[in-house]
Amino acid sequence: MLKLVSSLTFALPLVLAGCALPGRMTEPTGLGPTEAREAILRVLPPTTEDRNGWAADVHAALSTLELPSTPENLCAVLAVTGQESGYRADPAVPGLATMARKEIDRRAEAAGVPQLAVRAALALSSPSGRSYAERIDAVKTERQLSEIFEDFIGMVPLGKTFFASRNPVRTGGPMQVSIAFAESHVKTRPYPYPVAESVRREVFTRRGGLYFGSAHLLAYGAPYDNPIYRFADFNAGRYASRNAGFQNALAVASGLPIALDGDLLPPAGELRRGETERAALTLATRLGLSETAIRSDLAQGEDAGFESTTLHQRVFAYAEQLDRRALPRAVLPRIELHSPKITRQLTTEWFARRVDERYRRCLARIGPPRAD
Repeated sequence: MLKLVSSLTFALPLVLAGCALPGRMTEPTGLGPTEAREAILRVLPPTTEDRNGWAADVHAALSTLELPSTPENLCAVLAVTGQESGYRADPAVPGLATMARKEIDRRAEAAGVPQLAVRAALALSSPSGRSYAERIDAVKTERQLSEIFEDFIGMVPLGKTFFASRNPVRTGGPMQVSIAFAESHVKTRPYPYPVAESVRREVFTRRGGLYFGSAHLLAYGAPYDNPIYRFADFNAGRYASRNAGFQNALAVASGLPIALDGDLLPPAGELRRGETERAALTLATRLGLSETAIRSDLAQGEDAGFESTTLHQRVFAYAEQLDRRALPRAVLPRIELHSPKITRQLTTEWFARRVDERYRRCLARIGPPRAD
């Protein structure tokens, strides 16, 4: 009897503790850590430096974002990384010093600063001991250039005149993710690693670049039946493919030409109406919507619920009635890519298709989980 009482005494706290838990533990999905790392190693090029480190950081990025390490998610991250950097955390950019000089000259001209003043500012010693001109002439990577601009803005009065405290290096790291996105993301979700200096500098690390890049690529709900649209969104902005699909339907419904760029409204601060809004307004009576309602629905173009708005639903219904066929809910945006780093004519569609090719090769190579 004593043994039975003792057993109950020990069991009771465990039962009570179990009742106090907030809910059941979530069942793990996707590949486990070991399987995921082994799968990544099967895909990474043999020449990749620190392949085990890459495998660990890719899996960690998905895990900390609460995304399963499925072959599809792993290959999506690897495909973008391979396209953007060739699996280098801070890839060298040919001709970067020349690009940096041109950007400084362009901004100086826009600010009305004479070249004599520019040369004098660049001749000043920077915190590293070398002049800014010497550091720029030796620059090889975007991380190095970003750090030079940070010093220049902080230490040289003319730096603030040129850049208004905004570092012109806007993307970086192995996935070339937007630094503005990373800085915004940490306001809504804790960054899982210590921030040594700034979120900007974390983007240029392997772990940080993969984390923020994976978040931008995968950590949002999108109504796509094909990953190629996510790849396009990575380049053009979240929901750009969905919005381009809406613009395509709006062009059918209105009979007006509309650029399929995914931008439903002009940038904040611009008072003019964009062509998407103007086209939608021509349909106001037929759609039974007011100007205010149309504007309000278009303003949801950066949100997950835009396809549930009255405007989205009625435009598709009207266009499909006119065209007598179902119209695609997503279209690859038609955007020409412009950057000092781009030396030939490229588009968002080109980027998305290149990444999709890598993605499909990855899925073919990643193979099934190992047998126990």
